[in-house]
Amino acid sequence: MNIKLTICQFPEGPEHLPETWHALTQHVTSMGSDLVLLPEMPFSPWLSADESVDGARWMEAVETHRQWLSKLGDLGDALVASSRPVEENGVFYNEGFIWSKAGDYRAVHRKRYLPDEPGFYEARWYASAEKHFKVIDTPLGKIGFLICTELWFTEWARDYARQGARFVLCPRANQGSVEKWLVGGRAVAIMSGAWCLSSNRGGRDERGDTWAGGGWIIEPEDGRVCGLTAASNPFVTLEIDVTAADRAKQTYPRYVKE
Repeated sequence: MNIKLTICQFPEGPEHLPETWHALTQHVTSMGSDLVLLPEMPFSPWLSADESVDGARWMEAVETHRQWLSKLGDLGDALVASSRPVEENGVFYNEGFIWSKAGDYRAVHRKRYLPDEPGFYEARWYASAEKHFKVIDTPLGKIGFLICTELWFTEWARDYARQGARFVLCPRANQGSVEKWLVGGRAVAIMSGAWCLSSNRGGRDERGDTWAGGGWIIEPEDGRVCGLTAASNPFVTLEIDVTAADRAKQTYPRYVKE
């Protein structure tokens, strides 16, 4: 079964969002995408750049993402995946989700592994979720999440292989070397025997920090990078055979028993 996957990178800063969104909707509509992955928490500035937690700013980001969810229908019939800030009983989380045009919002996973360093004080801004790395069934096959830092915890990629994942989605918000992150993405694809997708923020923000960009589509057999975004090419759509993930799980190293 062949489907079309779309990855992207969003220029940092809310002032760019309307233009970026318009361009993305045109791209997805023209390509007839079946699955679109957005970056990590794509609709607000990166909150955890600040060491001091501001609850009002967090709740503003929650509301901004809620409003943008109503626009996901602009992307046609595609399944849309990303993460967003949520609050539950006074506790903040980063929640990975899948959305369909039928209005079906499905919370899939909350981020477990959180960095705590300059620019990325995530462990201070929101809670580490319970270990819940479970696939979700979709019309395209089983999908699992590894949100940004979580892709370095490769034991879960192996677990997703056991669960029969066809896709592992890695929405990111990272700076630094794209090559370094590609190592992690390729390992995830090889260990899970699944298509690994990632989308990221890109460009310079108001602090002068540069976001890495470099969204990817990586195939499941040998971890080959099939598509990579850049500032000059922020949206990439590829047609792929989803059953390649099923076949990959029967080959080395996926078949090796523990």
